Amino acid sequence: MSDATEANDLASLGYKQELKRDVSAFQNFALSFSVISVLTGAVTLYDHGLTWGGPFAMTVGWPLVVLGTLCIATSLAELASAFPTAGALYHWASILGGTGAGWGTAWLNTLGQFAITAGIDYGLAEFLAPLLGMEPDLSHVLPLFVLLLTSHAVLNHVGIKVVAFFNVVSAWYHVAGVVVLAGAVLILAPKQPVSFLFETVTPPTGAWLPGFFVALLQAGWTFTGYDASAHASEETHDAAVNAPRGILTAVIASAIAGWVLIIGVTLAIPSLPQALEAQNAFLFVLEHSLGRFGTVLVWVCVGAMWFCGLASVTSNSRMLWAFARDGGLPGSSQLSKVSPKWQTPHVAIWVSVVCALGVAFLAVGLGTFLKTTTSSALSTVTAVSTVALYSSYGLPILMALLARKRGWPRKGPWTLGRYGAALNVAAIGWIVFMSVLMSLPPTGEVGVTMGAMAVVLVIAWFGGVRRHFKGPIIPTH
Repeated sequence: MSDATEANDLASLGYKQELKRDVSAFQNFALSFSVISVLTGAVTLYDHGLTWGGPFAMTVGWPLVVLGTLCIATSLAELASAFPTAGALYHWASILGGTGAGWGTAWLNTLGQFAITAGIDYGLAEFLAPLLGMEPDLSHVLPLFVLLLTSHAVLNHVGIKVVAFFNVVSAWYHVAGVVVLAGAVLILAPKQPVSFLFETVTPPTGAWLPGFFVALLQAGWTFTGYDASAHASEETHDAAVNAPRGILTAVIASAIAGWVLIIGVTLAIPSLPQALEAQNAFLFVLEHSLGRFGTVLVWVCVGAMWFCGLASVTSNSRMLWAFARDGGLPGSSQLSKVSPKWQTPHVAIWVSVVCALGVAFLAVGLGTFLKTTTSSALSTVTAVSTVALYSSYGLPILMALLARKRGWPRKGPWTLGRYGAALNVAAIGWIVFMSVLMSLPPTGEVGVTMGAMAVVLVIAWFGGVRRHFKGPIIPTH
């Protein structure tokens, strides 16, 4: 499809082509694949799965979560094909369910992405400090965090072509990283018997089955952000085909790569009790099993985290820009600007980074107030953001399910056909299930926070927003 044809297609949805359409199908896939980043999730979340469910929960739990995630991904892919705009989730919910549903979706997705970006880059800064010979305290971590955020903002500012190039590098880097990591532990490290993969542990609560469900959050937290392919629709060639394909292939590739990596590392655990007591079980396995080579492989994970943060800023800024384009945010006239030189939403890029920085400072303050670590407080904030993202996926899928009876305004070349309603129901059920899990101990405060957030959004909407916010243009064909 030519750029002129796609510009006309975008015009039929009510928008002028402003961003540079320079992203290929593979680059679109690479964006979501980089945000999911199994190397990031494996390093930062491996402890959680091992502590709550042991090897069994990760061996069986990962593919279980993948099945639920695929129901969500296929549902979002159908919407991305029908309405290929940078607003993505927000536009879909608005078009199919009304302005209020769209406005709520936009805020949930935007706030969730701020916190996810903060969690990725702050976690990387904490991880990087000791590798550079620094103490992992605020005086060292915060400057590193700011530098990481700045590097991501600058690269996003200077053009989608630059970011797309880095995302392609990131995709191959992740694949190579998984192959090298999994290959190293499977070939070079002493291994447990295959039966070890099905061993269980006694979780902190003492009851195995509840612990198994909590352990599923390892994969649940990892499989977020694949809506990035949809947010880049206005910069992707043949977006109605390539954006849904990017969503699905990113989830499938991450599912396979992540499972191989988890199984390889788990089989290389020298002692389960020692791994459970280690500060970071994943690093313990690498360093204990592979020695200095294991330390080198740790740096592979650092690179993956950096790529993940870069892609996260790309996705976040596009959502912010699209919402502002319709006047949905304070300062929308500035946030909706596009750089005449780079054809990127430069103001939205820097604001998304500043907001991520604000989330980190909020976590610092919260950690001080609760007399806990900043890392622990940021984990709580990140857990809240994950539920917000899941909710922002669920709203447009629910609107799509309800709209099937009355007919959609338009359909894209990629549809679910007669399986659409069943997959929508399964997706919504999985989102509710995972959101409830994330709102129970050990992250019980998440439910209270999400409830408060929902109340604030409802009050704001009925308190005045609905009278002046018009939302996106609704296509009639």
